[in-house]
Amino acid sequence: HVSRGKLLPRDRVDGLLDPGSPFLELAPLAADGMYDDECPGAGMIAGIGQVSGRECMIVANDATVKGGTYYPITVKKHLRAQEIAGQNRLPCIYLVDSGGAFLPRQDDVFPDREHFGRIFFNQANMSAEGIPQIAAVLGSCTAGGAYVPAMSDEAVIVRNQGTIFLGGPPLVKAATGEVVTAEELGGGDLHSKTSGVTDHLAHDDRDALRIVRRIVATLGPRTELPWEVAPTVDAIADQTELYDVVPVDPRVPYDVHEVITRMVDGGEFAEFKADYGSTLVTGFARIHGHPVGIVANNGVLFSESALKGAHFIELCDKRQTPLLFLQNISGFMVGRDYEAGGIAKHGAKMVTAVACARVPKLTVVIGGSYGAGNYSMCGRAYSPRFLWMWPNARISVMGGEQAASVLATVRGELTAEEEEQFKAPIRQQYEDQGNPYYSTARLWDDGVIDPADTRTVLGLALSIVGQAPLESVSYGVFRM
Repeated sequence: HVSRGKLLPRDRVDGLLDPGSPFLELAPLAADGMYDDECPGAGMIAGIGQVSGRECMIVANDATVKGGTYYPITVKKHLRAQEIAGQNRLPCIYLVDSGGAFLPRQDDVFPDREHFGRIFFNQANMSAEGIPQIAAVLGSCTAGGAYVPAMSDEAVIVRNQGTIFLGGPPLVKAATGEVVTAEELGGGDLHSKTSGVTDHLAHDDRDALRIVRRIVATLGPRTELPWEVAPTVDAIADQTELYDVVPVDPRVPYDVHEVITRMVDGGEFAEFKADYGSTLVTGFARIHGHPVGIVANNGVLFSESALKGAHFIELCDKRQTPLLFLQNISGFMVGRDYEAGGIAKHGAKMVTAVACARVPKLTVVIGGSYGAGNYSMCGRAYSPRFLWMWPNARISVMGGEQAASVLATVRGELTAEEEEQFKAPIRQQYEDQGNPYYSTARLWDDGVIDPADTRTVLGLALSIVGQAPLESVSYGVFRM
């Protein structure tokens, strides 16, 4: 790769960003432990950074990993990056160096709705919505992948390095008998001077990145934030104190106020309904100057907690205040008295409020995330703009011990020894699959983050999510 004069993919990203500006990387551990570990990072770098003063979504193929070809998880990562860009109206920059679909796994890459073709569908629709699409072809751009630059608003290609063609030289020879080189078939000179597929011809990677920066500079300034941003007030504590506040074992209780006060500006937290439904903590604060409504677990959810949560979420929606969910939830309280008290319908009110809220939602799983509690606290299915996990987090439909006990009961009568032999592998399965690294490998989240970095990450995210206009508030039927 380097011997051919190419920059490594991370060097390409660094060369594109404004000097000294942060880069909010998405799912850097995607595909960890999958595909026999032959596709680290899903063969792609994706993240948000500042280019010529504009926050942009950057998607960079890593040709050092299987030629930058698309595994199923690569497609998922690319589509997630585009989803974030669309939700937050971020210009998209594609640094293309890919051999297209990974052919041995084509059945999981090509035919379905959320497969490879969706990339180009998204490009077309984002461009139609006025979200700029910019591509720099820095290497191979083969087969369906050729539509990435072809469907961009502007495209750059590197001479004697970048190539674009629907069918490469081997396919052309097999289909027509014609013998051509890659450069003759789809090189920079051809596409910049003859076909018009690309708009700018670069001498090398650095020149291509310079041209992309120049293009972004013509886009104009970002939109104004829809909320007032106050001057940032430093946190009252060193963020590494969070290591001591939150236990590694999610089963060990702690007071979530200790997390909130360390994370927000000046430790100032205006709590809402502090004495009601106390297993859910709600209130207003600022993070790096941005207003935020915080919803944080402090125990199992009761009917009162759910009603309080629904009320607070509606308040934030009406006041156009972004929501931050801090998840550490084992679920809703169970039992005959609680069912008779209508916990299902009260929990549904909170789930409805979460689902219908139109302000930006951010979620950080700081402990357990189990069962219906995941839904009420804005899990992945409820479209938070971003969702991150801490290294101590756990996520599954229920705890391993509970799952093993339920399945053992269904299995029927067993001796104590047989029951333990039956339950042990189930507990291990839940332990393995509930691990945050198992989650992030499959893009159930946007990355595992250091607790000490959470405040910084949230500050960046709040700046990003403010780029899209807020939708009007509308709710469905609340069962009273």
